[in-house]
Amino acid sequence: MRCILVTSLMLGGLLATPAIAADAQGWLQRLSQAESKQSFQGTFVYERNGNLSTHSIWRQVEPGGSVRERLLQLDGTPQELLRVNGRAQCVNGPIASAVVDDQVSPAHGVDVKQIEQWYDLRLNGESRVAGRAAVILALLPRDQHRYGVELYVDKETGLPLKSLLVNDRGMLLERFQFTQLDTANVQPAAVLQPSTDCTPVRVVQTRTPSVESWRSGWLPPGFNLSAVTQQRSPVSTDSVDCLVYDDGLARFSVFLEPLHDVAVADARNQLGPTVAVSRRLTTDDGDVMVTVVGEIPPGTAERVAMSMRADDVHATP
Repeated sequence: MRCILVTSLMLGGLLATPAIAADAQGWLQRLSQAESKQSFQGTFVYERNGNLSTHSIWRQVEPGGSVRERLLQLDGTPQELLRVNGRAQCVNGPIASAVVDDQVSPAHGVDVKQIEQWYDLRLNGESRVAGRAAVILALLPRDQHRYGVELYVDKETGLPLKSLLVNDRGMLLERFQFTQLDTANVQPAAVLQPSTDCTPVRVVQTRTPSVESWRSGWLPPGFNLSAVTQQRSPVSTDSVDCLVYDDGLARFSVFLEPLHDVAVADARNQLGPTVAVSRRLTTDDGDVMVTVVGEIPPGTAERVAMSMRADDVHATP
């Protein structure tokens, strides 16, 4: 995926007019385009569950449209990530266990019309972040199955300077915020080269979504299957199926791993906005552990996990 409450996301902008709504659409569209077209370098802080970390970031957009990005954690355990066109190329540190597919920022390549079906877009005034003028854009969920987002968009470039993720009680779950951003003096390509400690990421084959042996008996409204992947289990020689669902902004993954009669207890954990719910599913071919991971409310993840079914065999939770 803090000690303050962002109640403006739930209570602000109640008198929004159609003109203001149109402006909100325009800013969201501009943000989406800026992230794929604007080179920059800077420093940002990331906060979750009261833990704060500081990072440097360099992003270079090549003439042909290719985007190369390097992130480096500046405090605590060394961590490094290199991405090309949103997909992790190499990684170092504890973050490696979480990198299994492309790591794309929430607003990258958004479909504004799709998002408007599930979020109410509003402008909540102006502010300053990292010494730069910003417009405050709120995305309020229309149901209880997704979190609210407040984005501070740079007025000059359209880049996101700050983002806040909140739950249905207005409690802040995650904060990303630039403390320094430079879009005019981007350093040469040398800083975008990974260190020797950065370990290449094994490519996970992504298939076009199709009718698979697994399906969900229930999904939160607006979430659709967007990718199907398969990877090797970290604890056995089995393959783990992964189904990825998104609503145009939020995303969660469902992992399905054979248990082979191994005794594994159900589990439910949450770190900031990221929830992980694991439930044992019994099928004619043996027990399977279903794990739902993503930035969705715990109750929603629990319901998805309990609804997973195997199309070709009888399954009972």
